[in-house]
Amino acid sequence: MSYDLTSGGAPTGPLPLPARPRVGLLGTGPWAHRTHAPALAAHAGSEFAGVWGRRPEAAAELADAYHVKVYEDPDALFADCDVVAFALPPDVQAPLAVRAAAAGRHLLLDKPVATTVADARAVADAAARHGVASVVFFTLRFAEPAAGWVQEQIGRTGWFTASAHWLGAVFPPDGAPSAYADSPWRKDKGGLWDVGPHALSVLIPVLGEVTSVSATRGPSDVVQLALRHASGAASTAVLSLGAPTAAAGVGLEVRGAEGVFSLPNWTDVPGAYGRALDALLTAARTGVPDPRGARFAARVTEILAEAEGQLPD
Repeated sequence: MSYDLTSGGAPTGPLPLPARPRVGLLGTGPWAHRTHAPALAAHAGSEFAGVWGRRPEAAAELADAYHVKVYEDPDALFADCDVVAFALPPDVQAPLAVRAAAAGRHLLLDKPVATTVADARAVADAAARHGVASVVFFTLRFAEPAAGWVQEQIGRTGWFTASAHWLGAVFPPDGAPSAYADSPWRKDKGGLWDVGPHALSVLIPVLGEVTSVSATRGPSDVVQLALRHASGAASTAVLSLGAPTAAAGVGLEVRGAEGVFSLPNWTDVPGAYGRALDALLTAARTGVPDPRGARFAARVTEILAEAEGQLPD
């Protein structure tokens, strides 16, 4: 542990993790209710310590449901916890993550980390500067059997092409909107930013770094990406939150010298979140950065921002 004597002795790195680290949650929306809070409460290797939210009444309700402390200030939560879990809009998450890192707290982030390159890089830089671990909850990298399938594909070579689609019915032209429809940032940024990170979280580690990207619009909020990878392979991704209900679905297929491989279905998202926390605690204890951390997430933001810049208004 080191201290910055020019700032009143404030810590500049994390304290050693206790046997059962305390985890604080920032955020109180549907994703926090359905995934983050139940996963943190069920996690055997840590203690769910408390909740902070921008709406005090919602924070109190969530904290009461899990019999944990409600915090009126995020910095007070940072002071009490070893790990900070984020269930916030990306542009709220990013500056708070920088503050949490400066307080020496390890970061369990959500995707996208930010919707600007500067903010995403700031999070990654803060984690590195203050020596804290970070993991970003890219669902396909933790939910089984999808996560195991991804690792199998990472071990193969000779890729030729891949195609991905993530067509959500969050804002369908028919039927009722989903529980996540009351989300200003999703309405503003669409499928490119909400589900694009999921596709890239698989395509990049399997096919290699993205060396070029082009983007075009389709109906509703549909964005189609055409990517070239360092391996020489080409891939496409079709992304939307506004698909008709009957057209919604997720798929990813990779083709190469060893054959054709399709992403399996996955379940148990709270369990996947628990595995993301396991990965974060391992990174914090070993000092070995997790490949699904803030630096990778910043690269994802760079690619999405480049694609967005090519789209007509």
